[in-house]
Amino acid sequence: MSMIKNVTVVGAGVMGHGIAEVFALNGLNVNLEDFYPEVIEKAKKGIDDSLNKLIESKKIDENKKNEILKNINYYSNIRDAVKNADLTVEVVPEIYDIKVKVLKEISENTDNIIASNTSNIRITEMASEIVKPERLIGMHFFNPPVLMKLVEVIKGDKTLDKYVDEIYDLAIKLGKKPVKILRDEAGFVVNRISAPETLLLCSAYQRNVAKPEEIDKYFKSQGLPMGPYQLFDYVGLDTVVDSLKYYAGELSQDYGKCNALDSFIKSKNLGMKTGSGIYKWENGKAIIPESGESDKISLMDAFALEINEATKLLEDNVASPDDIETGVKYGLNRPFGPITVANGLSNDDILETLNKLYNEYKIDVFLPSKTIKEHKLKELLNKKPVEKREEKSDLTKYGVKNKVGILTLNNGKNNLMSIELLTEIEKQLNVIENDNDVHVIIIKGNEKAFSAGADLSQFISNPYNFMRISKRGEDIFDRITKINKIFIAELNGYVLGGGFELALACDIRVSNKNVVIGFPETGLGLIPGYGGSQRLPNLIGISRAMDLILTADRINGEKAYEYGIVTRLFDNPDEEALEFAETLSEKISPASAYVAKRLIYNTSKINFDEESLSMGMLYAGNDLKEGVKAFLEKRKPDYKGN
Repeated sequence: MSMIKNVTVVGAGVMGHGIAEVFALNGLNVNLEDFYPEVIEKAKKGIDDSLNKLIESKKIDENKKNEILKNINYYSNIRDAVKNADLTVEVVPEIYDIKVKVLKEISENTDNIIASNTSNIRITEMASEIVKPERLIGMHFFNPPVLMKLVEVIKGDKTLDKYVDEIYDLAIKLGKKPVKILRDEAGFVVNRISAPETLLLCSAYQRNVAKPEEIDKYFKSQGLPMGPYQLFDYVGLDTVVDSLKYYAGELSQDYGKCNALDSFIKSKNLGMKTGSGIYKWENGKAIIPESGESDKISLMDAFALEINEATKLLEDNVASPDDIETGVKYGLNRPFGPITVANGLSNDDILETLNKLYNEYKIDVFLPSKTIKEHKLKELLNKKPVEKREEKSDLTKYGVKNKVGILTLNNGKNNLMSIELLTEIEKQLNVIENDNDVHVIIIKGNEKAFSAGADLSQFISNPYNFMRISKRGEDIFDRITKINKIFIAELNGYVLGGGFELALACDIRVSNKNVVIGFPETGLGLIPGYGGSQRLPNLIGISRAMDLILTADRINGEKAYEYGIVTRLFDNPDEEALEFAETLSEKISPASAYVAKRLIYNTSKINFDEESLSMGMLYAGNDLKEGVKAFLEKRKPDYKGN
């Protein structure tokens, strides 16, 4: 556990005062230093505005804001600012000479840990120019630091292990997701993996392959929160250019081949921070012209470059697959990282894309890594577990009380229906089916959600795999209808999408009045894919099912009771559902329940082959001819049953 209590942040720009706020939010005493008085004044306003937004979102209150502000002191010289600091964090422009000058002055005035917030520059290189280089470490926050979860903890060649552990623990204390960079490489993990993509985008801009807004619109349509050129503006075009220049000296001269963004630097149009860059910016938002989409740079191009660079990091033992995945996921605010994507694609797909990019742009950085060229991608990725998923090691909990089994979904606050959760449900059904002492099963979630639906953040490489996952969900849920036990869905909070489909597969549904039930899929370009489009109309009729599915509307427990989706409304579902289940377990024969379920579910099934066959048989019979003749003659038919 970190013992750091007093922190100094040197550099009060946008990133610096954001980092200072993070420390103060978590109860640490902070000294924020900057040589320029006007920067300090902007920092004070920036912190105040940020805290007000946290109040608006009800994350803190006014008393907490005042407490945080008291934790921050402002200085105009490094010597006084670092005097009592357990840790000093340097946050000055990403220019080597400036950083080294500041770090050297810090090292001459404190004996404690020094961290650099550098996003690219090697820690080892800078440490060689300061007093006691073994205490310099990288602590790279991501912008905006108050919101972004990732912190890269970078070990220089001389950094002592105890300092790596200390900063790692501190990052956890700050509520961040730290990753360890075990080998000091330019760009570390996140920026290194995105560097070839940055070069591709710069080169495409230089060649006028498509308008920036067209490429950005394409990437946003693929689910990314920002298009790549919008992101350039957001982080600062000067930062992008400085990074490319640094990589040109440290990684490959190819990074120096693109000078398309230099004109923005000369005119001081650096993006969001100056109000203009590739786009104009107002109130922190980019004004992006209306346009069509262009896939001249595709998502597959970006994926292939990121996977290629990730394999190079793995080959050089810079970081583990887990930390690479976590780093990109949280550092770039994405639903998944390159390791997940790589596991969903074939080596040939990636190799073909990289060769295409190289042939088009003639940039050596795009050439496939040794691993990919030798078709050993999966072998490299599987040397270590891709994801530890420690927080998901117990996705379901199962217990027995008397003759009632209780299966609790435990996949985070929203209980999203991930592939892993479906697998865990299937395993539990195996246990349940073979337990002859249990007659009734309750399936439940938590106070916030029974299940808020499918986990759409998972990477699925192609439509066929998407179909297979849908079929797997259908099969797992259908097992519930065939097991010789009564299944009760105890609904609470959100019951959406895949969660609603799990509830529909159960024999009985109970809830409180405030439950939120619905199928949002059609509003997302999907349909209920785990049997919901079949079970819901069988349960409540086609008209109401059409209304719920095609409008993507949500209903509460009372409306669900009126529709017949739930059959019992409880004030306290937790207690009353268990009492109800215990009563059923004592009075209902499991054999009778099994047979009743078979008969009831079979009557509600629609078999279109049987329907069409029956129509053909009727067409050949005499009763149809008599019926038509009687209709035309306006008399009652005289059917003979043939």
